Amino acid sequence: MFRNALEHGSDGALVTVGPLDGAEGFYVADDGPGVPESEREQVFERGYTTSSRGTGFGLTIVEDIAHAHGWSVALTESEAGGARFEFTTTPDDR
Repeated sequence: MFRNALEHGSDGALVTVGPLDGAEGFYVADDGPGVPESEREQVFERGYTTSSRGTGFGLTIVEDIAHAHGWSVALTESEAGGARFEFTTTPDDR
């Protein structure tokens, strides 16, 4: 996620991490160009990339690691208009 923020944003990309309001979990957000809503589910598919140099494995690996630790991950828009990844767990996973 951090590498994606730099590769798809600018060299001075700002990435923030914080707790979710009203849910068990945390977010990682950036101030880059974001991901169009129509592509948000696809970014987790193995091999999906919008970069000529990309492998399409990065966010698949992020999702796999999250699931291995009992978390789910969703992509939405940050307050700055960039990408915001939200990691949540259910009460049964605590």
